[in-house]
Amino acid sequence: MGSPSDVKVGPGLLYIAAAETTPPVDLTTPWAVAWVPLGYTEEGHAFTHTPNFEGIEVAEEKLPIRYEETGATEQLEFAAAEITARNFQIALNGGTLTTGTGIVTFEPPAADAIATRVAIGWESQDHTERWVWKRCLQTGAVEVGRRKAPAKATIPMAFQVELPLAGGLPFVSIFEDAA
Repeated sequence: MGSPSDVKVGPGLLYIAAAETTPPVDLTTPWAVAWVPLGYTEEGHAFTHTPNFEGIEVAEEKLPIRYEETGATEQLEFAAAEITARNFQIALNGGTLTTGTGIVTFEPPAADAIATRVAIGWESQDHTERWVWKRCLQTGAVEVGRRKAPAKATIPMAFQVELPLAGGLPFVSIFEDAA
């Protein structure tokens, strides 16, 4: 029989930091100052792991004799619901923020600039689950539509998860042990 407490629902909070920033290692350690809340999203986020397999073919069989994994991609997608200069800087992989008297100006990165990688964290609202993707690059199209209310403008983002430069695995997930 299943465990009702393992059926997860509800929102959480996304955090962003410089790529490979040390994440919390448990469910009780507060997020360090380097981890900044991203803000509201349109519909939360989605994490997708897509393995790639290829069939091993031989002349004597019509079907592959087995499949071998040849790679994988991992992607994290969400649409930021807060239209801020900082969120545009994240969506465009860099750029310059300048603060003035009551204003913030954003200038996109130069075409030849090295794209800024980030780390993304998420914690469930009930504090029973945390995920951290250690090195991510925003590769999605950024299209901001302006429409009549109640529709709101959002900044869509699709991050490809990369292996950390320092080695190790691309993400870590921490769950409360319900046992």
